[in-house]
Amino acid sequence: MRILIAIDKFKGSIPATVAAQAIAAALKRAAPEAESDLCPIADGGEGTAEAVVAALNGSWCETPAFDAQNRPVRARYGLVQTAGRLEAIMEMSAASGLAMVSDLPLNPAAASTHGTGLMIRDAMARGVQRIVIGIGGSATNDAGVGMAATLGYRFLNADGQALEPTIASMDRLARIEKPEAPFPEILVACDVNNPLLGKDGCTRVYGPQKGVTDFEYFESRLQHLAEIARRDLGADHGNVPGAGAAGGLGFGLMTFCGAKLTSGFDLIADLVHLRERVAAADLVITGEGRLDAQTLHGKGPMGVADMARELGKPVAALAGAILAEEQLRTRFDLLCAIKPPEMPLAEAMQRGPELLEAAVLAQAAALRGLLTA
Repeated sequence: MRILIAIDKFKGSIPATVAAQAIAAALKRAAPEAESDLCPIADGGEGTAEAVVAALNGSWCETPAFDAQNRPVRARYGLVQTAGRLEAIMEMSAASGLAMVSDLPLNPAAASTHGTGLMIRDAMARGVQRIVIGIGGSATNDAGVGMAATLGYRFLNADGQALEPTIASMDRLARIEKPEAPFPEILVACDVNNPLLGKDGCTRVYGPQKGVTDFEYFESRLQHLAEIARRDLGADHGNVPGAGAAGGLGFGLMTFCGAKLTSGFDLIADLVHLRERVAAADLVITGEGRLDAQTLHGKGPMGVADMARELGKPVAALAGAILAEEQLRTRFDLLCAIKPPEMPLAEAMQRGPELLEAAVLAQAAALRGLLTA
């Protein structure tokens, strides 16, 4: 009897790896004869690197970097071997994330993806053949200019002098020069469809949470950057869905690094060989912090459930809270909320792994029923 534990994080409470371990510990007590296959999942946002590195038994490395406000940090990313090649698994938020600068006044005109560029440069120096990068949780709105300069691009004014690689100087941009060295294949885990510019672009949709108040200031500079990039680099990605992700870093990775944007869940599922692992399982357990109507629209647990049903496998879901239960029951064979109704949310989040184990033990008979159905 083989049980696949393909679970996402419980945001703010339980990392995906810890959630998978808690479920496996409970299953060992409830069904000692069962073999658990731990496969943490993610959708390209926070926790992506941890989930993939854990699922593929990869390793971690660190590199000196800078946060979005130019303070020195140590940025961590993963290395994995897949199909005989070395791949780097990283999150831009490890260097340029909003949470890292939450103790400072927001300064979006100076916020830079320089640190993300340092992670990419370090991975290239290690000889990776492919880089997979999740771009959620950014503190920046610079369209990847800071990253690009770190990787060898030069942003010049009309006199041929190098500009400071921040969005603030892009109104004086006259020419972009690209480096000679090639980039490895870069895949971007991205599940938002925003373009670079306009009412649905990065500045107006995501800028306010990063301190943007003068939309026109950023829009005009981003538009000018996109026009010069089109002329000098032959890259026209401003309207590509996802170009506006992470303050335009989606645009920057495509424009400066030749990256490809792809569905976060699909990319991670491919990396961790999820389909093969579902096919080999007798039961699939998935979940995340909250299951609701949004879960039905492509979130990680829904992707797992769809794959399980396609392959004829029963699937159970665990979550801190479950809403839209009637709709969800059409897609999951078993639903279980781990938070007791009377328990305050703050306490439940602190006791996440304990509650997860207790829920699995309480549902042991129901889970066995799915295996014998």
